[in-house]
Amino acid sequence: MRSYWFWLVILGASWTMGLIQLSIGINELSLHILGSALFFGLFFLMPLVRRNPFIAFLNLLVMAILTILIFWPQSESALNPFPLMVFTIIAGKAVYRLSGKAAAVIGVVVLAGALLHSIAGNAGWPPLFLLLYGLVVSGALIFFKKSYVLEEELQERNEALLSEYRKMKRRLLTDEQAARQEERTQIARDIHDSVGHKLTALLMQLEVFRLQADGDAAEHLQDLKSLAKESLEETRSAVKTLKHDEAGGVTAIIGLIRKLEAESFLRIQFSVKHGALSAPLGNDQMVIVYRAVQEALTNVMRHSQAREADIVFEAPGSSIFRFTVSNKTVQAAAFREGFGLASMRERIEQAGGECEAGPENGLFIVKGSLPLIVKESGLE
Repeated sequence: MRSYWFWLVILGASWTMGLIQLSIGINELSLHILGSALFFGLFFLMPLVRRNPFIAFLNLLVMAILTILIFWPQSESALNPFPLMVFTIIAGKAVYRLSGKAAAVIGVVVLAGALLHSIAGNAGWPPLFLLLYGLVVSGALIFFKKSYVLEEELQERNEALLSEYRKMKRRLLTDEQAARQEERTQIARDIHDSVGHKLTALLMQLEVFRLQADGDAAEHLQDLKSLAKESLEETRSAVKTLKHDEAGGVTAIIGLIRKLEAESFLRIQFSVKHGALSAPLGNDQMVIVYRAVQEALTNVMRHSQAREADIVFEAPGSSIFRFTVSNKTVQAAAFREGFGLASMRERIEQAGGECEAGPENGLFIVKGSLPLIVKESGLE
């Protein structure tokens, strides 16, 4: 886009100086202004028709013919070098936008126009100079075309390789997660089949002995039975946790950050303040924190032009766990909470926490807090 306006300024300056150099009367001035308006109208249409090679060719051809007619020198006019710059820009546009044959036709037309100008004017450019100039410009433009095509091919190849690399990383991550989950499931199955069954058998034997015993022995066996029952419940809870495949915890969040940075989606600054890592979060709470951070980073990728984000974990007073995800925003549009943020807020509030999201001082901030379970120690 910047190059378009750059060449527009150069073309406009050359065109204006070329008109100033012409010796034309008032009657002819209106025709030159009309032709100039038509020329620049076609120039503005060029980006719109560039995807249609034939229309782009006709557009540049008409621009070349208009240049020849508008800057046709009078017999008494002095040397006007500015049309040659206009011809050069048109030739460059043709090489940049058209195929080789179509660009060659445009090049022949502008070269013929420059030669006709030289023949028609008393003080025109020497034909030999124009031929040599045409050869030099043609060589430079051909070299530029080859370099441009090679660069596009390399860019497409790099994008294809980058896309394949990202797919492989996602596949490796998925396979790693699947292998980890399969291993956890196998461990859970082994615990269930060995420890769980043995604890169940132990409970049955303790119950048989309790029924046969009396007095203090029966009470002692009842205590042992309760202890074995609690062990069985804890074993079942551990098995259930191992089988649970929902991500959670700081480790999973770090894995998410590494994935996003590896795939060049975001640059993330992750800060952990004192006490946050040792905060006694439950498994459900860790999952909630992970999902909240994931949703916030997803919103950054979707809606923010700034590809940076800051994540802060803290546990002030060891009574609550607080997380903040912030990113710069340049748009001052009205904020409307979407489904993802609404679901995240509902999930946090169901766990007894609080959640806020919205623009604040040039940042979009998502912050939430969860109550910590403070365990009291004592002697029984």
